[in-house]
Amino acid sequence: MSEIEAKIESLVPAWLYLPDISERWGVVITEVRNMVKKGELIAVRRGPNKSLQVPAAFIDETGLVKHLLGTVTVLRDSGFNDNEILVWMFTEDSSLPGTPIQALCENRATEVKRRAQAMAW
Repeated sequence: MSEIEAKIESLVPAWLYLPDISERWGVVITEVRNMVKKGELIAVRRGPNKSLQVPAAFIDETGLVKHLLGTVTVLRDSGFNDNEILVWMFTEDSSLPGTPIQALCENRATEVKRRAQAMAW
């Protein structure tokens, strides 16, 4: 396990398998796989079977957490890869307060996006 993979494991408290997301949203599994393929949803291979899993905090009952896709897009445009995005999203930021993903879930997206945009400079 790489250093960044170990960091992700320590930061992300809960994960969901793609079939679980499919069932929660009431869609076929191929829709969830297509979201991963198109980069709309970050999934990493984990566990003994190296199955694709998504941080549970990214998912709500009807879809992605509001503003998650826009924030991920800004970070990717700034040169972040998926692992770096996961670390950033789940790392405590005392000025928010909390983590960026917590702020998105609490509908405080403006500050999260502002910080993500500042990363590009």
